[in-house]
Amino acid sequence: MLDSVPAPLEPLDVSSLDGFLCGVLLQPHDVAPQQWLRYVSDIEGRALPGGFDSVSLQAMVLRRQAELKRAIDARDWFDPWVFELDGAATPAQAILPWAAGFATAMELFPDLMRTEDSALLEPLALLYMHFDAADLEDADALRTMIDTLEPPTNLADAVQDLVRSLMLIADVTRPRSVAKPAHRRRTPAQTRRRR
Repeated sequence: MLDSVPAPLEPLDVSSLDGFLCGVLLQPHDVAPQQWLRYVSDIEGRALPGGFDSVSLQAMVLRRQAELKRAIDARDWFDPWVFELDGAATPAQAILPWAAGFATAMELFPDLMRTEDSALLEPLALLYMHFDAADLEDADALRTMIDTLEPPTNLADAVQDLVRSLMLIADVTRPRSVAKPAHRRRTPAQTRRRR
């Protein structure tokens, strides 16, 4: 469906879409679909042509977003849409499209990146380490942290780092509320007075 979006529009590819959705979901506040959906079908947010049926595409995108939200909210493992590349591709090359989608969300919705919390530095570095250092020229602290990290040696480790990073970011920007202990009813034996 993304491939059917007509030129000159430039839709996200499937892997970039997944990273983009995670970047939107990890903002410190909710971002309404009407604010981000247009960037799925065009990186510049241009409107789809009148004859293009976007209902099915948007429904599938919203379904994936709901799946990701459930996993992130529950801090459950999920499989990001990262695909093994042919040949001698490195783990970084396989992760890069996903990371590019995440970075796109950060550019469009920068509140996460503006959050001043040192706990964000390492998980963000694990995501941005897949970019060329020249692309991070304005992010000195991020580059310094990346220099301390060991790059993953295989795709499985890279994906594990990716998901772990998202959960660590969520702990800062989307903390889970601590449930109050449920009020337990006392049984008749518990209500008896002690002598």
